[in-house]
Amino acid sequence: MQEERTRYSEDELREFEALIQEKLEGTMNELNYIKGTLSKKNDSGTDMTGGTAKLLEDGADASERENLSQMAARLQKYAIQLENALVRIKNGTYGICVDSGKLIPKERLRVVPHTQQTIEAKLKRMK
Repeated sequence: MQEERTRYSEDELREFEALIQEKLEGTMNELNYIKGTLSKKNDSGTDMTGGTAKLLEDGADASERENLSQMAARLQKYAIQLENALVRIKNGTYGICVDSGKLIPKERLRVVPHTQQTIEAKLKRMK
């Protein structure tokens, strides 16, 4: 009978670290782009269009700003989760389910590299 592994090897952890770094870099680039877009949107335009058209435009701008702000907040949260995963790699707890103590399958970690649960543990928690 094969003994069940309790942690990933150094090579495997380096592979996950590279994946997480790549995702973190992409996330930060996207976040910086959105922040730049939001700061440009705060610069009010100087064109004096008709009153009704201006009101509609302002409403659309406010809605778009709100959407961008929500997206920025989600990206910020995701970046923090990725950074926390890097900390877990450093302290040797990465890939270990916080609920069951079992090793989270590589396939799951490749798709959701910041997860701290096996899919079984996550589904149990949702019940």
